[in-house]
Amino acid sequence: MSRRVSMNARLNQDAPASSDFEVVLFYITHPSLSTPYRFSTDNADELSVDPYIRGTRSTWMGSNPATEGFVGILASAVLPDDKDDAPATGQIAIALSDQALVTAVRSVTTVPTMHIAVVMASSPNSVEFEVRDLDIVSAEINGDEILLTFSRENIELEPCPAGRFTKDSFPGLHK
Repeated sequence: MSRRVSMNARLNQDAPASSDFEVVLFYITHPSLSTPYRFSTDNADELSVDPYIRGTRSTWMGSNPATEGFVGILASAVLPDDKDDAPATGQIAIALSDQALVTAVRSVTTVPTMHIAVVMASSPNSVEFEVRDLDIVSAEINGDEILLTFSRENIELEPCPAGRFTKDSFPGLHK
């Protein structure tokens, strides 16, 4: 399956050195959160003065860039892999910069949902790639970072075959 890539992204990939770069946006939701958490791997825009917060302004996921910016974080990621005997998982390590993150991680007891998008710094409203509806299956606090492990829905547990072709279920097949 092919994927469309914007001209900005293609020019950036072909350029030997470019001032434009890819930015990863994270959108985390949970029923117990009053507003979703929005994070960005870039801190180009000033989001607020008191407290002083930098991040990215984007309209992704219906966010209002004027009031709902993506807070800049230091993060490293391991992308999902497909192992034969386990569902695909990935990990994101977020540097602890705010005690509120620790409080939020410890207060959630059920599975939060995370959406991830890649945008170019020059065009944060134009999504180059996105993955939605990932489950955060664990969150570990290790000293100065939070390690989030995420996974897609485990499709390997779906029953197969789902139904039987009986006369009651499929009357059109039996005439």
